[in-house]
Amino acid sequence: MKRFLVFLLAATLSFSVNAKLIKVLAIGNSFSEDAVEQYLFELARAQGDSLIIGNAFIPGCSIDRHDANLAGDSARYEYRKVVGGIRYVRRRWTLKDIICNEQWDIISLQQASQLSGIPSSFIHLGKFKRQVESYATNLHVQFVWHMTWAYAKDFTSSRFKAYDYNQYSMYSRIVSTMLNVLPGVGIKRIIPTGITIQLMRYRLGDVLNRDGFHLSLTVGRYAAACTWCEFLTGKIVDGNKYRPETLTEEEAQACQQEAHEAVYMQQHGRYFLL
Repeated sequence: MKRFLVFLLAATLSFSVNAKLIKVLAIGNSFSEDAVEQYLFELARAQGDSLIIGNAFIPGCSIDRHDANLAGDSARYEYRKVVGGIRYVRRRWTLKDIICNEQWDIISLQQASQLSGIPSSFIHLGKFKRQVESYATNLHVQFVWHMTWAYAKDFTSSRFKAYDYNQYSMYSRIVSTMLNVLPGVGIKRIIPTGITIQLMRYRLGDVLNRDGFHLSLTVGRYAAACTWCEFLTGKIVDGNKYRPETLTEEEAQACQQEAHEAVYMQQHGRYFLL
């Protein structure tokens, strides 16, 4: 009995040492909604970690608009927050108040999807990052970039015109814009959701979107969450036991495998796919 109690105590201490509590804030739009507001908490919990997830949400919001909102202290945000697996929505928040609401370990930034491959739209990114950093209450906060995905091949919206209605052209321009712009503003780490989605398209076909640009509510969002989970926790997501009932085992396995491959590729500077 004593040996069992010693073993149980050792196992508990081991779990507490290896488990992580990570507070992450996405300053984004509907693309961050697709990535972090569902499945991500559950994936982390299934491997023994816990997340507090924030999303500073305005649909279609660009870096310039976020920058102006922060400078003007505009209460235009929905503050979506996942705590203990429960999602809360609070309206009419300022971005400053959202930043100050937690001691965030990681803050992710991203561009509006239609501008994500246009370098000239990033002119205020450095100034905006410095503004956000000045309000962060965690002196060791890390800034990362959320790499968004290219549109579906059959998407006909005018927002796709800048990329000649070509999915791979959009993907390539997102990559080249990140590689050219981010080093100059001091962002070194990238969450490669865009790579995961492109890999999934090669594997399952161009079926990852529900409307041509947002992710499908099942496979698309789960693939994005797998990418964030591995990036945030540093633990390989392939083999994670959490799978929503809306996904088959084969679909979940594909998402986990391609998310792991995407994180590996990004870490080794491999972005361009054949």
